[in-house]
Amino acid sequence: MASKNREKFDNPVIEWVDSRLPIFTLMNKEYGVFPTPKNFNYFWNFGAIAMVVLVTMILTGIFLAMNYTAHTDHAFDSVERIMRDVNFGWLIRYIHMNGASFFFIAVYIHIFRGMYYGSYKQPRELLWMLGVAILLLMMATAFMGYVLPWGQMSYWGATVITNLFSAIPLVGDSIVTWLWGGFSVDNPTLNRFFALHYLLPFVIFAVVFLHVWALHVTGSNNPLGIDVKSEKDTIPFHPYYTMKDSFGIIVFFIFFAAAIFFMPNAMGHPDNYVPANPLVTPAYIVPEWYFLAFYAILRAITFDIIIPFTDIILVEAKLGGVIAMFGAIALLFILPFIDQHPVRSARFRPWFKITLLLLWVDLVFLTFLGGQPAEGVYVFLAQLGLIYYYSFFLVILPLLNKYEKALPLPKSIHEDVLAKKAKKKNKISALVATISLVGLLSVTPAYAAGESVDIPKQEWSFSGITGTYDKAALQRGFQIYREVCSSCHAMKRVHYRNLSALGYSPEQIKTVAAEYTVTDGPNDEGEMFDRAALPADHFNSPFANENAARYANGGAYPPDLSLITKARVGGADYIYALLTGYTGEEKDGKYYNKVFPGNWLSMAPPLADGQVMYSNGDAASIEQAAKDVATFLTWAAEPEMEQRKRMGIKVVLFLIAFAGIMYAVKKKIWRELH
Repeated sequence: MASKNREKFDNPVIEWVDSRLPIFTLMNKEYGVFPTPKNFNYFWNFGAIAMVVLVTMILTGIFLAMNYTAHTDHAFDSVERIMRDVNFGWLIRYIHMNGASFFFIAVYIHIFRGMYYGSYKQPRELLWMLGVAILLLMMATAFMGYVLPWGQMSYWGATVITNLFSAIPLVGDSIVTWLWGGFSVDNPTLNRFFALHYLLPFVIFAVVFLHVWALHVTGSNNPLGIDVKSEKDTIPFHPYYTMKDSFGIIVFFIFFAAAIFFMPNAMGHPDNYVPANPLVTPAYIVPEWYFLAFYAILRAITFDIIIPFTDIILVEAKLGGVIAMFGAIALLFILPFIDQHPVRSARFRPWFKITLLLLWVDLVFLTFLGGQPAEGVYVFLAQLGLIYYYSFFLVILPLLNKYEKALPLPKSIHEDVLAKKAKKKNKISALVATISLVGLLSVTPAYAAGESVDIPKQEWSFSGITGTYDKAALQRGFQIYREVCSSCHAMKRVHYRNLSALGYSPEQIKTVAAEYTVTDGPNDEGEMFDRAALPADHFNSPFANENAARYANGGAYPPDLSLITKARVGGADYIYALLTGYTGEEKDGKYYNKVFPGNWLSMAPPLADGQVMYSNGDAASIEQAAKDVATFLTWAAEPEMEQRKRMGIKVVLFLIAFAGIMYAVKKKIWRELH
């Protein structure tokens, strides 16, 4: 029998479904007529934004998993195949890669809003705790996802972070071995991380469902932190907040799209475009920017904790760091039981507001310190940041519970809404907080790079959001590579057929490919054989294997150049500076270079004036040759760049126009309310 409380729908299909499974009635009850405080500011948008980004991450992750190979020998190459050979694979990967950062941005703002307005207090304690559980699941998922590309920072990040569990007394080493699936980070580790990374987003989605369910049971908090007193204090969720959320989501996605299409690698680490090598440790091992504050807390404990007046070590430094890091998250979990002040909103708690904003500054500062070397003054400053973080929860909040006097609270939400001046102030505070987070995002990648590189900027045709590759420069750069670089450096991720993007005809590509010989087979007799290269083959490698390359270069391994501009801080500017940075000084078979880390480079100066004659009869200078080959190597690393920028301009302009329309609709709907 149909429920008497079920709503009747005009659409016959919806009515037929709802009469048998009242899902539309449920949706209308929970997201249509659901009474919501009428004074939400734009901080409340970020819950909906986080939900949309989560769905985006799940969908793009499914498509990436279809083409990913979870094997240490193939993982890095499979990611590059997605970027180069899968239709719009570069777009799917960039959405997923940058989506992790924007997911954390949305969630961090969501958490900050909850702390500022006291959304964790009675009766919403469980709602808050479920939110912190979501944050923990996000951290685990993001960490495992960061390992999957199997670049240098992926591998070493996994090694360092999983090794933290070895600090646990008695069972630590066993836990690490279990996590690794062996005695080092290797193929079993990658396989289980891939499986868990695929699974955990669905677990997150389930916990989000519980989070929303708890919200609808207790009702939403509001900027005043006071309870709803009458129907005048509330409005239906639809259409008021559905339109306001939709506008906020579109504005958020403008920034998201700008990152995807115009600076997709700004939030990543260049070392992750270098295949994982267990024998070469990066100079600085750092996690992604959204973990840096907790990473700084981990590294701040550099001393053993001993029993007073004895030499007995109670907690070793390594274990102390692990406890401090996980304790920082645990404090968020028990925050509802630490802060017992009867007033929720920081708007009426002046001292709480000041100390909370200082906590925000402290976390930004710790994020900066997490990207710096764990030495010298940086460790001391991280210890100061750690002290304030713990003091806020364990000292300041208990004192405020007892001594802080709150400002007078409004009588009702409805009366406060009528005070337009206060309403405008709320909007400004939300805007300032959002801008501050965007500013943080724009500076943290430089810190996460773990090094300071001062490389002179050059003029490039491909610079800027409308920049394109100069095909003449690309062809000249390809000539430099063929005649100079290819004798030592491979480019195994570029195929001869890709030269069509440089302006070569199919016949010219066949001619170029036929100049090289590749080993193929086995044939019908089970033997390998040599043949002329075809357009479908990748660029020929100068050496049969890595050992042969090292033997021919005095033990140094010439890196593959397919991704070199992505794998170096400074990109094309660095390549140009390196090629033109030799001073002529030589010592012990090495050559002094002004921009190379450590300055002494095994590679002899590869370029000389007049070394290469261009097809027009001009002799290439060192500077011209360096610029041309840097342009070519940039194209090799980002062949999709022109398409990406063209698409990005269209997408961003569409989103801006759409945001304008949605804002006008929102204003009209809310004007009717007032």
